Amino acid sequence: MKRKSIRIPPPELQIDFSYLLSQIRNEYLQEALSETVEKMNIPKIDKELADFVPTPDLALLASHGLRGELIFALPCILLVNPRLLGYYRLLLGFSQKMFYGSEYGVSCFKSMEEKGIISESNKKILKPLCKGLVNSASFLLHGVGADRINRELIDDLTLLTLGPQLRGGANVRKGIAGIIKVFEIIHRIVISHVKESDSRTIQIENSAGRRVLIAFSADPDIIIREHMSQESYRNIIAIEVKGGTDFSNIHNRVGEAEKSHQKARQAGFVECWTVVNVDRIDIVMAKRESPSTNKFYRISQLESGKGSEFCDFRDRIISLTGIPSV
Repeated sequence: MKRKSIRIPPPELQIDFSYLLSQIRNEYLQEALSETVEKMNIPKIDKELADFVPTPDLALLASHGLRGELIFALPCILLVNPRLLGYYRLLLGFSQKMFYGSEYGVSCFKSMEEKGIISESNKKILKPLCKGLVNSASFLLHGVGADRINRELIDDLTLLTLGPQLRGGANVRKGIAGIIKVFEIIHRIVISHVKESDSRTIQIENSAGRRVLIAFSADPDIIIREHMSQESYRNIIAIEVKGGTDFSNIHNRVGEAEKSHQKARQAGFVECWTVVNVDRIDIVMAKRESPSTNKFYRISQLESGKGSEFCDFRDRIISLTGIPSV
């Protein structure tokens, strides 16, 4: 039996993480906190620490040469730098989805972390938010233990939460990039018949003189529709693009495509296609996971601009939109 060759791909995700981490350190992590505190009135911080944080907790941190704001959120600090809410969230181990969901009552504060702004209404309820964060941080401090607490461990805890967040963000970016690639491939196929286009839509004219709209959509990712009358469209093609490259997760992604295509079928789309970013996809398995999909394509094959898979994709686009083949 021939030995299978070893092929380890470049660590592209880690390279992306390295650049993102550098940026995030200056926005959410200890570096951002230190920079903010340096510009503030320390006695004011100390007063709020005394008001919000149990004295034994402050004494425990002081015994290790650590200031209280390293763990405990304070109104005065969040007013100066609202983004630091993200630092305390990460430290306590909450994902964005969990923390800003409906369960904890803090969804209204999400703009602080994401946009660095705090509304007047949020300023009025900043103290209850900080009290809740302080109570949780106190549990963290005693759970970790006095003999283990140090600045490096605190930094490690934020990074442990940040890792999955970065990976999730990377997956989203991959998905968007995949959709854009397929959209651009379609654009190249129909370019000689384009009447109007922008970053989100392409309008072409078919042989019957009717307008055909190719557009990004929320669900499915790309839709192709023929304009029949002023407010009437014939839904032609619904395309789901799964841009993730993780082979082990392909079953889930095809299953997600099936859900989208079921909706597309109900909306009257004639054809439902799924485009994946995994070359080793098992078509038999894929058809079983998504019976609503008429055709499966691979991004790598479509990008190549040649071969049977690309030719099939191109010919179907031309035929179903009704544009001349030459």
